[in-house]
Amino acid sequence: MSDDQLSQLFELVRQGTLSVEQAVEQAQEQGQHKSAILPSANIDLDRSARCGYPEVIYCEGKTSTALVEIFTLLLESKQRCLGTRISEEQAETVLKQFPQAIYNQVARTIRIPEIDAAFDEEPITGKIAVLTAGTSDRPVAEEAMETLIWMGYQPDLIVDVGVAGPHRLIEQLPRIQNVSAIIVAAGMEGALPSVVGGWVSCPVIAVPTSVGYGASLGGLTALLGMLNSCAANVTVVNINAGFKAGFIAGLIADQQRSSSES
Repeated sequence: MSDDQLSQLFELVRQGTLSVEQAVEQAQEQGQHKSAILPSANIDLDRSARCGYPEVIYCEGKTSTALVEIFTLLLESKQRCLGTRISEEQAETVLKQFPQAIYNQVARTIRIPEIDAAFDEEPITGKIAVLTAGTSDRPVAEEAMETLIWMGYQPDLIVDVGVAGPHRLIEQLPRIQNVSAIIVAAGMEGALPSVVGGWVSCPVIAVPTSVGYGASLGGLTALLGMLNSCAANVTVVNINAGFKAGFIAGLIADQQRSSSES
């Protein structure tokens, strides 16, 4: 159970609305891990309580029918839905079933807003920046963006500020020097995160992309370059892992918000 849920139970006991025995029973019920078995998947319905956010669906390799089943279950369980690496064919089927879904063709993601009014709040802005070295890195950056929007943030996207034109990053420094976290998607030699790291005091999450010519080795060269960054605030996720970068950035911003509110 979350701290808020426990506090609510204790308050009900204090007010005499709930007996101690009833509170214990509710705590035990909510403390049990919950999952739902479908013909195509075993869905973790308890992840939001454990990890702060619901399960995200990796769509690649799943049938369109399976995706509809999974999203239906998540929505019935009052969960926010995000699917990554979804194909156009899969998205077409999901959109027919859920016309309110938001499909980002560039990012290959689909979001289905939860019906609960609690998630209709205005997104949090000014906390996270997403940068790309080149326009070819944008699909990975868009995946990170969609992840952050799903988490309740409205990140600031800055495109095409790679090291071949260093003045372009300098021009954008005011937009990145007062944020909680920065995501940098870069292919080729993967130099941009190190440069960004030298200008800011927040964590920089580097995402190597598979953009580049032969010796870029499908993003491996960028990955190794980022792992060897001399900028101390740079950390690295997997090749093309926009979702992972977005999720980590969101958690960093969450922790900062929690600290400032306490």
